[in-house]
Amino acid sequence: MKAWAALYAKGLAMGLADLVPGVSGGTIALISGIYDELVETIAGLDHRLPGTLRERGLRGTWEQANLGFLAVLLAGILTSVIGFAGVLHWLLANRPVQLWAFFFGLVAASVPLVGRRVAERRAGLWALGAAGAVLAGAVTALPPLVRSDAPLFLAAAAAVAACAMILPGISGSFILLILGAYAPVIGALQGLDAIRLLAVALGVAAGLLGFSRVLRRLLARRRAATLSLLTGFLLGSLNALWPWKDRVRELYTHSGGRVEWLMENRWPASPGEIWPAAGLMLLGAAAVLAIDRAARTRNLRGKSLFQYGDEPEGGLGPR
Repeated sequence: MKAWAALYAKGLAMGLADLVPGVSGGTIALISGIYDELVETIAGLDHRLPGTLRERGLRGTWEQANLGFLAVLLAGILTSVIGFAGVLHWLLANRPVQLWAFFFGLVAASVPLVGRRVAERRAGLWALGAAGAVLAGAVTALPPLVRSDAPLFLAAAAAVAACAMILPGISGSFILLILGAYAPVIGALQGLDAIRLLAVALGVAAGLLGFSRVLRRLLARRRAATLSLLTGFLLGSLNALWPWKDRVRELYTHSGGRVEWLMENRWPASPGEIWPAAGLMLLGAAAVLAIDRAARTRNLRGKSLFQYGDEPEGGLGPR
């Protein structure tokens, strides 16, 4: 039960991260030691599952497909998405510098933690990391597109964003924002719009099931290169999380009256702006280090109850 509770807490953290444009739930999964298991479990939900159900029954399928892991993690994610969407978006509107500072520290501390998982130190891998940083920086600098709330558009946008959700450093929420679907999705969550929420859910499922297979093959066959690229993604994503921003122009107004702005990074104007944000950056970094330490301690003690484990220097597969 302790391990399940820990997994549920990681789901809560992933859900919170996915709600904030610029932060990826995949980052939380990676630093908390469940990334490989998450990718492998999602990728395993394929056309063979009905045959396994006929042969082994519900319980055998549940165990073989590692659905217990996925169910607990999803429960935590959904709890955050449904329960804390309003709180996080109040913070974005009223305490943006503090919120961005915390997540900036969280992601900045994650960069060396992910980078140390790269077993090799070759020039080509450094180049891949640099390319990942440039790509993530370019993506996070893109202006949002025209907003739409058509269900078909939301499903397509959710499918693209779902790919980003399991990539550390590329935020699914930020992809939704760039595509112009972020506000409609949040509005559907807050208003419990069943049709649009169903469209989003179908898009997320399609994106996750498709992209997870690609990611699984990359991690199995080109692990060092993939982790180098993901480290670069994390580094480049700091551009979106820089706490101090100026409003450039109004994008649109939410149904509740909150205005969404196009933001531009700036330097802090005075020391009084720096110290509170710096403290929250350190708090975010401390949270990441605590999560990483707890995950490594549990792995060293062999207490994981799940089918797959995070293998920093090896491939994917049953232990």
